[in-house]
Amino acid sequence: MNDTVRTLFSGRMLVALLMGFSSGLPLLLTGSVLQAWMTDEGVDLGTIGLFALVGLPYTLKFLWAPLVDRYALPLLGRRRGWLALIQLCLVLAITLLGWTHPAQNAWPVALAALLVTFFSASQDIVIDAYRREALVDRELGLGASLYVNGYRVGMLLASGGGLILADFIPFSQVYALMAAVMVVGLGTTLFAPEPVAAQGLPATLSEAVIQPFVDYFKRHHAWLILLFILLFKVGDTMASNMTVPFYLDIGFSKTEIGTVVKFFGFTATLAGGLAGGIIMLRIGIYRALWGFGILQAVSTAGFAVLALHGYSLPWLAAVIAFENFSGGMGTAAFVAFMASLTNRRFTATQYALLTSLMGIPRVILSAPTGYMAEGLGWVGFFVFCTLIALPGLLLLTRFRGWLTEADARAD
Repeated sequence: MNDTVRTLFSGRMLVALLMGFSSGLPLLLTGSVLQAWMTDEGVDLGTIGLFALVGLPYTLKFLWAPLVDRYALPLLGRRRGWLALIQLCLVLAITLLGWTHPAQNAWPVALAALLVTFFSASQDIVIDAYRREALVDRELGLGASLYVNGYRVGMLLASGGGLILADFIPFSQVYALMAAVMVVGLGTTLFAPEPVAAQGLPATLSEAVIQPFVDYFKRHHAWLILLFILLFKVGDTMASNMTVPFYLDIGFSKTEIGTVVKFFGFTATLAGGLAGGIIMLRIGIYRALWGFGILQAVSTAGFAVLALHGYSLPWLAAVIAFENFSGGMGTAAFVAFMASLTNRRFTATQYALLTSLMGIPRVILSAPTGYMAEGLGWVGFFVFCTLIALPGLLLLTRFRGWLTEADARAD
């Protein structure tokens, strides 16, 4: 227990928390906040759903991740140099998005949003590599849980705070404020220590591109692991893509959404992420993925219950608390699982490959969710999102042997 407490309050975990915040802040600025802005401006539901495609950089980031593994910038070191430059560009892109006009022309909005997601995805590449290299194997679960908590705090501030502010100030000013908040991430980058580089780093760009994939696909179950990563959070992600239009459609105001959905669920999110990290220290990643994955699927069904019940702040609070708690646990286990798969020589590229697949449901499979909600109705849509999570859970049975062995070695 003393070791757990010391690890929890170490500087490494503080950096993981703050870098998680920096990663989470931009995500919903091209998601729920932009959806609310476009809804206010009268953009049709189908177009809003299609805007999930601006998240394509999250699924393609493995294409440029080898540059981060191969090259180092002159200042701040191999990881922090890239991170500082990318974060400065991200601040500019968020500001630019706030200057667009969704009601007049969707294309400039899409272009600016694409720039935000490109630099946000690039930031994720470096932060994921930094966290994997700065933490030892036994710290990955707890580090992932604090990263997830920080990520959720960033998402909370951007979406919950952004939606509340949007009731009082223009969306352009909301985006300007969120760009300024990114200074937290830049400050963390400047003051965090540079992790020790692994031996045998790629000496050429060709090696940086080819060797990470050769190393990964030599493994047993390599293709099944990729399929599992694609499916584990697919239902949860598809449901989340349409929650803001859903809340608005059944009668909740933006302030109620910002207060109940975002801020009320904040405690549940922190509790879920932290509980997930601590529980993983005791039961290992395999059993955590099973238990947390089941809770995650059940929480998606809660939205169908809310759709049947209709407008009710207590029901909304209950559904959101459960969803945030289980989502925090599930994501912590998922992130720790992916980190455990990477080779420290190619951290950025291999982690980018795995998290790119994690992002496909949010981008590709979420694109038609607006049309699905229109065709199935809210209840049918959320029931579908619950059931589609089952194949990913069933795949876990194929990994039991080597995952339980890996858990034993980490102890």
